[in-house]
Amino acid sequence: MLYWLTLWSDGGDFFNLFRYITFRSGGAFMTALVFGFLFGQPLINVLRKRQGKGQPIRNDGPEGHMSKSGTPTMGGLLIVGAVLTSSLLWARLDNAYVWLVLFVTLAFGLIGFADDYAKVSKQNTSGVPGRIRLLIGFCIAGIAAFWASAYHPGELQYQLAFPIFKDALLNMGFFFIPFAMFVVVGAANAVNLTDGLDGLAIMPVMIAASALGIIAYAVGRVDFTEYLDVHYVPGTGEILVFVAGLVGGGLGFLWYNAPPAAVFMGDTGSLALGGALGAIAVVTKHELVLGIVGGLFVVEALSVIIQVLYFKRTGKRVFLMAPIHHHYEKKGWAEPTIVIRFWIIALILAMIGLATLKVR
Repeated sequence: MLYWLTLWSDGGDFFNLFRYITFRSGGAFMTALVFGFLFGQPLINVLRKRQGKGQPIRNDGPEGHMSKSGTPTMGGLLIVGAVLTSSLLWARLDNAYVWLVLFVTLAFGLIGFADDYAKVSKQNTSGVPGRIRLLIGFCIAGIAAFWASAYHPGELQYQLAFPIFKDALLNMGFFFIPFAMFVVVGAANAVNLTDGLDGLAIMPVMIAASALGIIAYAVGRVDFTEYLDVHYVPGTGEILVFVAGLVGGGLGFLWYNAPPAAVFMGDTGSLALGGALGAIAVVTKHELVLGIVGGLFVVEALSVIIQVLYFKRTGKRVFLMAPIHHHYEKKGWAEPTIVIRFWIIALILAMIGLATLKVR
């Protein structure tokens, strides 16, 4: 919205700053951060009053989690609200990719909200049936996949780009649509599985989003793509504004989610943020790189898949408990130790993912 202030610019005044994505990204970050600090505690007070007993705690979970009983959930509303406000203020609203990512974020946030509401209203951990969540999620992802493909340059439509290999493209044809759907839904649910300890999910999300934001800015500039030998996707640079808002809102949320958490993000936040990561990867043609920068989420999801499949086949468990962060809890690791070490792993993986921009 504020971009339109450039209409009053003669090219040499203050309003000219709003032309620059980097300036507006800084504005989006600060707006989202202030939003988080301003509305965080009032939102927690409302959630605590409305939810009563807070988020239900699994009886078969780690013993230490019972002390978290009564903590309100749906804190993801704070992040989604910060991202929406900052994006509408600072992003170019004539950019289709911005609206696509916002659509996926809000839609998956609504799925998560319905699931959280079902859990706290019934005071059980079941929520919305998984098949219904997946069905709606795939419908949303399908819309996003067609949307992104419609706006991609002709030479990149329905193409899968490979990191490291210069000019390597695989023409997937129509099969690109279900592949992109899997990326978005997979990312949403992988982040959801990671959100099991105070502060565990939000920092890796911010790290992965920052890496994808840098990639989006790079592939949206023809001079950068020529230097880096990556595929040019016009308009993706504007996604950096969205990402800046996500990071600012994430930090505002982390202020209240730091151990011991005063609020959980719930599925409202985890599904929304994971869906956003998947959507950005599809838009920027870096779906495979998402598997690197978001490698922590991949490992968390794989640990659940391996545990379930192996148990059904043998009646035994590979991990003491899945997702894998609970395995380390069962081994006696302190919660802050697990959280900080997983943050470090997420940062390392993000750096490796960013390196693929130049390693060709």
